[in-house]
Amino acid sequence: MLDLAIIGGGPAGLAAGLYATRGGIKNVVMFEKGMPGGQITSSSEMENYPGVPQVVDGITFMAPWTEQCTRFGLKIEMENAVRVEKAGSHFVVHFEGGKSVEAKAVIVATGSKPKRAGVKGEDEYFGRGVSTCATCDGFFYKGKEVAVLGGGDTALEEAQYLANICSKVYLIHRRDEFRAAPSTVERAKKCDKIEFVLNAVVDEILGDASGVTGVKVSLKDGSSRQINVPGIFTFVGLNVQNGVLKDDAGNSICELTPGGNVKVNHKMQTSLPGLFAAGDLREDSPKQVVCAASDGAIAALSVIDYLREHA
Repeated sequence: MLDLAIIGGGPAGLAAGLYATRGGIKNVVMFEKGMPGGQITSSSEMENYPGVPQVVDGITFMAPWTEQCTRFGLKIEMENAVRVEKAGSHFVVHFEGGKSVEAKAVIVATGSKPKRAGVKGEDEYFGRGVSTCATCDGFFYKGKEVAVLGGGDTALEEAQYLANICSKVYLIHRRDEFRAAPSTVERAKKCDKIEFVLNAVVDEILGDASGVTGVKVSLKDGSSRQINVPGIFTFVGLNVQNGVLKDDAGNSICELTPGGNVKVNHKMQTSLPGLFAAGDLREDSPKQVVCAASDGAIAALSVIDYLREHA
């Protein structure tokens, strides 16, 4: 039986593995369905991690993490975990193909993925002018015009963030009302750098060999408009990857928020003792690499205390 099973190999999972093994837990395995690294490996430039002054791509940035984490005894297995269940005093992790392992404690760090808008050109130019993270990529458009697609809190908040960096922000939304909180909408409307393009649908993201050059928009009155910008930020929601926490009937083994994120306390403990969640999966996550790494470290330290108490 494992002392600790970690599900997910992004910054949260890797940091958890490092702190768990270095903290003295002997039998720790991290399960990741692909290569370790997480969402950040798809980023073309990473420059806001404290202590790493050089600008690198996400794959280069994450490469040393695996080496460092395995140095202290973390084992990594490429397995696709599909379900976690509580079995008496321990847990059983089930994998695609029928394999399963038992563990005394589990840290789930499966993250979330931004929803794609489904717009023509989105996949082609993703990472080359199409982004889902203003904090990560906004600086690269300093003094330039950009577009934001979405009508929720995240879209309006990120539009305001970008307005502090960019010369102008076109906020494109398919309706004239917003899902965002009224106070958030009011703040955005007071920003003179934000132009609201409402009752509008993005038909296509335009570009060339160097990346995005603009967006083609259809308006409710039947007219169309082309907005020439080098970047578009899409905020149409997140797909929380919480499937591993649900049984065949779709019931979760721990408490979730209405949006599907895992409810945790400041120690990353879920409502089910011995089960911990870290990174983008947990509620109120800032969705930044440094924050996910912190979550993983906190979860691992909490596991050390949990195993000591249940020895």
